[in-house]
Amino acid sequence: MIHQTAIIDSTATIADNVEIGPYSIIGANTSIGEGTVIGPHVVIGSYTEIGKNNRFYQFSSIGEENQDKKYSGEPTKTIIGDGNVFRECCTVHRGTIQDRGETRIGDNGWFMAYTHIAHDCMLGDNIIMSNNATLAGHVVVGDFVILSGFAKIHQFCKIGDHAFVGMDCAISKDIPPFVLVAENAPYGLNAEGLKRRGFSAETISALKKSYRFLYRKSLKIDEAIAEMSQLEDESVDYLIKFLESVERGILR
Repeated sequence: MIHQTAIIDSTATIADNVEIGPYSIIGANTSIGEGTVIGPHVVIGSYTEIGKNNRFYQFSSIGEENQDKKYSGEPTKTIIGDGNVFRECCTVHRGTIQDRGETRIGDNGWFMAYTHIAHDCMLGDNIIMSNNATLAGHVVVGDFVILSGFAKIHQFCKIGDHAFVGMDCAISKDIPPFVLVAENAPYGLNAEGLKRRGFSAETISALKKSYRFLYRKSLKIDEAIAEMSQLEDESVDYLIKFLESVERGILR
């Protein structure tokens, strides 16, 4: 059902069973997949691709022009997967030609009130951003990451899968996978989160050993990686690959 007060650009593609509430605006060259619900007073900007079964609450602004001063109106994109929830006053900005030209969000994310996802961010699946959590431009966030309220991530940072960032943290370095962060510092392995997601006791034990190599043994990164390499575990291998790809340095 599309409310009579909604304004939809003639070039937009809307699936048959999409709901659009009062006074919402859908921009040019935008597509919205089936089962998606758009509440009242929502703005979906131009060149936005939205998958199936998403929900947008009132006053969210999705796919708007970015806040990069170099942006000159290029037709960059915002791409959103399936099953996401965007609560009140969320903001998501489209990409820039200085990067990949798109901001991308995966599936089944939960973005609470006043969260902000800046231009060129790349987000995986099953991410939770609590109220007022903020991503600057070009941030990469892995699967199953949780960002607590008022967490702030500096531009170009990477956050690995299953990391947990505590309330009001200000992050300016990469966060390795599986790490729990509190008061702007690593605080241990996110063991409880891994248990809830079905990680085996053996894998969690191997990751705890890896955490000790990385944070408790006063080892250099390459020395810690050498020690981790002795552990035969796929999750440890993923952690090693992440550490080998780091450019900004890790939170330590």
